Amino acid sequence: MQSDRFQTDQLLQELLAAETAVWRALQQGDVAADCAALHTDFLGVYPSGFAGRDDHTDQLEQGPSIAQFAIEQARVLSLGPDCALLAYRATYRRISRPVDQNKADQNKDVSEESAMYVSSIWRREDGVWINIFSQDTKALPEGLPNPLP
Repeated sequence: MQSDRFQTDQLLQELLAAETAVWRALQQGDVAADCAALHTDFLGVYPSGFAGRDDHTDQLEQGPSIAQFAIEQARVLSLGPDCALLAYRATYRRISRPVDQNKADQNKDVSEESAMYVSSIWRREDGVWINIFSQDTKALPEGLPNPLP
């Protein structure tokens, strides 16, 4: 039983490191790092609809898209020998860009803090964790009762 707990903790730490690398790529505007973390057949499910790897990396064309982030309440579920689901609550601030990109005097604005719950499925390929699926669910505002049981 001790061994199972250690393996679960180790898996959680490995997936948190992989997921954090995706967030850091968004924070640093690092298209190559974002692309490297996502499988070629990556599927994202977002409030705006479905997205693939190119859609995910395209958000970085103008530079970083996230000013800051935090991963909280992380948990892991093994789905097989080399596949696992990481679920967590993320708080973050997006970077808003001016409508007119040609106006150099306009500064980037940072949005108010937002929160969402994320479920990411990762598969280990050649010893490296690759994100194959992610779904974001907007979190209820603080203090609002949860309508689910």
